[in-house]
Amino acid sequence: MGFSDDVRAAFRRGETAAVVRMSEVEIDRARAAGDPAGEVEARYSLARVAIRGGDLTGGEARAREALAVAVGAGDRSLEERPRHVLAAVARMSGDLARARELYRDSIALNEALGRPEVVNSETHNLAFCELGLGNLDAAGALFATSRERVFRNGWADFVPYVCLAGAALASAHGDHARAARMVGVTDAAFAALGQVPDPDDAADLAAVRAAAVEALGPAGYAQEYARGQGLEPQAAFADGDDSAG
Repeated sequence: MGFSDDVRAAFRRGETAAVVRMSEVEIDRARAAGDPAGEVEARYSLARVAIRGGDLTGGEARAREALAVAVGAGDRSLEERPRHVLAAVARMSGDLARARELYRDSIALNEALGRPEVVNSETHNLAFCELGLGNLDAAGALFATSRERVFRNGWADFVPYVCLAGAALASAHGDHARAARMVGVTDAAFAALGQVPDPDDAADLAAVRAAAVEALGPAGYAQEYARGQGLEPQAAFADGDDSAG
């Protein structure tokens, strides 16, 4: 694998120190070699690490550095990841209206670039903005669109995020028992891939978990969570409960 595959795999495994070390080496190599793609990927990776550590300001700064390199290279395809991070920072900072616009712009860019999987990922993120803005019907429709694409195309890496969406929407509808089950499904799906959620999704998952524990009590939550751990992802959406989107 090349740097991009290696660093993204390390990030998904939660190996923060390795990501930083690899990225700093890659920035030096890429700048010396005149390789803007490598430099953008490395600065993007540092932005993700900063955000995972709760440093939104640092994450935004690293993403803007990456975007400047991409724009300077005149290659729009290199703008995609930095723009995604800037949208995520807006979302995590609570500026959901701004994040919604940035995600819509990102979807348009990726449609132009012919990247259906990224379009789907940004649709998922846009849905979370709608959810946070209280637009549950819009969020549910976007989540359903994303979920259908994931299962139809066999995009295994995105299955845990589909499950997380189901948990979040159930929580927003006040169905905390289902939310707890879907957290169980989500955790099992991430574990099956040997991955951890991206920073913004981790924050969403933690919020759903906390709300379910408060509503159900620790014992009630644990019971529903354990049920979810034994469900296959597609089966979890086949129980006739529309609150999951």
